[in-house]
Amino acid sequence: MILMAGMIGTGKTTVAELLSQALDTETFYESVGDNPILPDYYVDPKRWAFPLQIYFLNTRFKTIRQAMSHENNVLDRSLYEDLIFAELNYEAGNMTKLEFETYSDLLETMMEEVGAGNRRPDLLIYLDSDLQTALHRIKQRGRDYEQIDLHPELLHYYTTLHGKYREWIAHYNKTPVLVINSDQFDIYNEQDANELVALVKSTLEELQLATV
Repeated sequence: MILMAGMIGTGKTTVAELLSQALDTETFYESVGDNPILPDYYVDPKRWAFPLQIYFLNTRFKTIRQAMSHENNVLDRSLYEDLIFAELNYEAGNMTKLEFETYSDLLETMMEEVGAGNRRPDLLIYLDSDLQTALHRIKQRGRDYEQIDLHPELLHYYTTLHGKYREWIAHYNKTPVLVINSDQFDIYNEQDANELVALVKSTLEELQLATV
């Protein structure tokens, strides 16, 4: 099992699909388009932060459990990075201390469940990117509730999120990690795409040898 991680706009879903095709396996997606809470959260984060975090946590837990029933797969996001968003909401005053502690305890229980025994994911691929590239991709994606032009306060949120992600990956130790600078790969370019796939394959081979 391969997990993708990285800030909004780093290309997680696109890379996940590339790897799934190259490795002849299945992609499991985060539920965003049909998320009934996300648009409301962007309008009133204090009201919707806690329900949103629980919604994400539940859907990501279901997805990773579903993925575990398959021998090989790629997840475009997982619950391992979920705490980043909860911390942002708590620090911004959108979640109470009790809500944050309740959420954190539930997250830890779920991570213990999916990481037990030989079910631990094989590799987490962290897609790094500079902030401006991520913001450009967010704009290209075109979801109204993510756009800085429509919601200027999001610039501070994205800037803080970018720093939080880099802090998180520096201390992450739940699974093996491969850090890829997504600014250096244009995966719509065949040569770049092949180089990225080769890097992932060689990392998986090294990990397999290390466990023999």
